[in-house]
Amino acid sequence: MMAKKIDGKEVAREVRSEVKARVEELRVSHGYTPHLAVILASNDPASNVYVRNKSKAAAEVGIRSTQHTLDPTTSPAELLALIDKLNEDDDVDGILVQLPLPSQHNMGVVLERIDPAKDVDGLHPINAGRLSRGDENCLIPCTPRGTIRLIESVNPKLAGKRAVVLGRSRLVGRPVADLLLNRHATVTVCHSQTVDLADMVRSADILVVAIGRQGYVRGNWVGFGSIVIDVGINRTEDGKLMGDVVFDAAAERAEAITPVPGGVGPMTVAYLLDNTLKAAEGRRR
Repeated sequence: MMAKKIDGKEVAREVRSEVKARVEELRVSHGYTPHLAVILASNDPASNVYVRNKSKAAAEVGIRSTQHTLDPTTSPAELLALIDKLNEDDDVDGILVQLPLPSQHNMGVVLERIDPAKDVDGLHPINAGRLSRGDENCLIPCTPRGTIRLIESVNPKLAGKRAVVLGRSRLVGRPVADLLLNRHATVTVCHSQTVDLADMVRSADILVVAIGRQGYVRGNWVGFGSIVIDVGINRTEDGKLMGDVVFDAAAERAEAITPVPGGVGPMTVAYLLDNTLKAAEGRRR
């Protein structure tokens, strides 16, 4: 039997519906609407599209968003000054710096400048540190949160499951591993230096792949009856989007698998909205 295709668009609609209801509750109970400030510091066409989509999604759930567009030649000092201004603005609940940044900026310095309470990307060291200690009462990266929601849409009981995370980035791999550990899964993080990688992947009940290499995980690497979450988004020469997993072959072995596109992508935007609301609720308590 072919694997169940996990519909990220449908699960994302559920998340957005939950956010919309809570936004309305906050408006009624506190007379306040969450406010997301987005900084666009490059003229990258994809970044422009992402920012427009995020602003549209925010409006649909009742979150106010403002865009701060900077010239690509803007100096690091000017960008940091804008972040400082937004940090101090009590009307702003969440700050998102759209990546990638022009080459003159140090991404680490920029992300660490954001107030951790407004860090809706969840990348500030304080938020990352709290998550690594098992504390989820912080702002957590959006894609990992969406990944866990997709896994739990298939099987909400993760305790004791063997989970393999392929990729160790601070944006996806490491926080996903932390979230799985918090749910009492037995977690192995694999990467380019892992020995016998195919065997490690094949042992997984839950497989999360986030390495950014099209079709890297072959179908016969996937264990029978596993849940496969493909975070990879790779654009082919003819413009198609493909994942890190060979979908058709993996679907012959897995219990459930996310497609690309239509899997993790919609969840990332949905949890950006949820993080903005979470930031507003935390600051208004």
